[in-house]
Amino acid sequence: MHEADLQRLLDEAALRRTAELYAQGADRRDKTTWAAITTEDCVIEAPGIILRGQREIVGALDFMAKLYVTTQHRVSNQIVSIEGDAARGETYGMADHLAVAEGGRTLLTWAIRYQDRWRREAGQWRFEHRFLILDWTATRLLAD
Repeated sequence: MHEADLQRLLDEAALRRTAELYAQGADRRDKTTWAAITTEDCVIEAPGIILRGQREIVGALDFMAKLYVTTQHRVSNQIVSIEGDAARGETYGMADHLAVAEGGRTLLTWAIRYQDRWRREAGQWRFEHRFLILDWTATRLLAD
């Protein structure tokens, strides 16, 4: 194996790890993790939401905690292209959001595709931009 091929595989693994840490950080409401995997000027876009900068992004975890008792994000396939210290790609995932209200427990499921851009800073890949596309959603009432 050539050194360039090995470096590509290492970079692809590191980029996937950012997506997995993002998912884990969301579920654990872990601000330290989210700060570690985003650039200072990172932008995250989702339907009806634009978060600009690391401070807003990390702060969104508090808002998520108010909306949902718990969440579970799963990362599936990811395709990336890398050019030096910049990368672009698409990351698929599913996210479950459990809410409790007077009417009972509801589970909101999202089928997600992120259009991602990363930047390598000080040897570490970080999200520079994430654009969340919802392919579909489903909500169901859960039995107690």
